[in-house]
Amino acid sequence: MSAPASAQIGHVHLKVSDIDASIAFYQGILGFDVQQRMGERAAFLGAGGYHHHIGLNTWESLGATPPPAGHTGLYHTAFLFPDRASLGAVIKRVLDAGIPLDGAADHGVSEAVYLRDPDQNGVELYVDRPESEWPRNPDGSLAMVNARLDVAALLALA
Repeated sequence: MSAPASAQIGHVHLKVSDIDASIAFYQGILGFDVQQRMGERAAFLGAGGYHHHIGLNTWESLGATPPPAGHTGLYHTAFLFPDRASLGAVIKRVLDAGIPLDGAADHGVSEAVYLRDPDQNGVELYVDRPESEWPRNPDGSLAMVNARLDVAALLALA
């Protein structure tokens, strides 16, 4: 049985240690709007008026530390931007805020940068290439790569 082709991930809900620091990152840096705040313990942020793409809560994690390296858990949350200029603009805000990039890659199917939120959760910011440009093997299967990404070219579009 296969999931329908139209299925997609609707939102991510994160346990965070400091709701205000997380809102400052996801709203102030990445640009998502606070759609609802539930007191000092939870907030829901979205883009384009959507009820929420990101849920944040401190219900079980207020003041907590990130899980140690080498343990299971979320590797990263990926945020798809509509075009290269939008991706360049958010990368500029990230760098202007003094947040370092963990990495950047051209995957052939997409261009992506990687960083960490205030709780050290991995965050991927990316833009897809048109499917007609995706690299393919002779048998038609995807031939994704991990090549150097020209971050400066994206910043120039911001």
